Amino acid sequence: MTISPELRERILQSVSEGFDDQVAFTQQLVQIPSLRGREHAIQDLLFRALRERGMTVDRFAMDRAAIEAHPGGSKFSDDHSDAPIVVGIHRPTTETGRSLILQSHLDVVPEGLAEMWRDPPFSGKVEGDWMYGRGAADMKAGAAANLFALDALRRIGLQPAATVYVQSVVEEESTGNGALQTWLEGYTADAVLIPEPEDEKLVRANTGVIWFQVKLRGVPVHVREMGEGANAIDAAYRVIAALREIEADWNAAKGAHAHFEDEVHPINLNIGKIEGGDWASSVPSWCTIDCRVSIYPGQGAEEMAREITDRIAAFAKADSFLSNNPPEVAFNGFYAEGYVLEPGTEAEGVLARAHEAAIGVPLQSFMTAGYLDTRVYAIYNKIPALCYGPISRNIHGIDECVSLPSVKRITQAMALFIAEWCGVEQVEG
Repeated sequence: MTISPELRERILQSVSEGFDDQVAFTQQLVQIPSLRGREHAIQDLLFRALRERGMTVDRFAMDRAAIEAHPGGSKFSDDHSDAPIVVGIHRPTTETGRSLILQSHLDVVPEGLAEMWRDPPFSGKVEGDWMYGRGAADMKAGAAANLFALDALRRIGLQPAATVYVQSVVEEESTGNGALQTWLEGYTADAVLIPEPEDEKLVRANTGVIWFQVKLRGVPVHVREMGEGANAIDAAYRVIAALREIEADWNAAKGAHAHFEDEVHPINLNIGKIEGGDWASSVPSWCTIDCRVSIYPGQGAEEMAREITDRIAAFAKADSFLSNNPPEVAFNGFYAEGYVLEPGTEAEGVLARAHEAAIGVPLQSFMTAGYLDTRVYAIYNKIPALCYGPISRNIHGIDECVSLPSVKRITQAMALFIAEWCGVEQVEG
């Protein structure tokens, strides 16, 4: 449906009227430390919030066998969350519009050293135009926006004239298996919108991500005879250097990949964690490094994982120690392909109109070199997959924060998008 100027203004004003409550709810979300495996409480809170809004609410667990059998499934590990996925279902009185998925994730990455934060990492403190806290931007502000965009319509007596699924998933920061499980469960729609912190832009292309560990063994001796042993941590340094060569080669190939050719460094390898040794005066017998690397859209995780394994094995054969003590490579999380959102879909056109009405400038798109759950819908569900959200600072870093004026603008754009994409009808009763 076309949004009249009068209805557009009513929707924009309604978001403004509910924004204090939206900020308070976002703070409530931020103040729950929903780290990996500890998302049960926050998912329960979302369950209640959806049910209070009159939605039918579904709650279900991951199906490991189904995920592992799917080409988009990432690797399970002992750390994989068992928290449930929650889906709120709005059904209209009369289905006349186009259906929609509004999705968010409520798992957050570890906060790092608490003493480095200006305030406690899960404070949800508002200072000026910013809300601080781990997950404030990535992506609890977006989770709240999903609810409050719908609330804004209801406040003026309207609701979507189509089915809307409000999905709250976990494992977005580790595997992406939560979003995949909603698809395997059967949830689908005519489009999906995920309000990740994307600086008021639409993601046009997105890298895939692979997580892996390299496990090395050394020969432990007392340090007084260290020349007779072999230091597993020193060996890890050599393997890391070999991995940097893979990273350099993959970046050198950027010209063959649309949307990435003008990026300075689109493929990023991160050595995110290192553990090894048992005693300062003993040559370490073991070392494990946890790594993350991105891959281009169109490259399968299986293919690129094989290249990683093969190149580490080739390096080890040329190393005097590792040739007889080869490293073990294990894939323990993300195993996900990237995607490209082809321009020209009607959903993107509707979002562009909503964005310009709320924010006053044309919608821009860009490439982002991190994982996004939107890949599930773009690659496997094959529906318009829109990732678009507020301005933020320091996601995954210290003093993560989200711009509240931007959250308000994005929520206004989302409410306008829902109204035009789904159509609206009067709320009964």
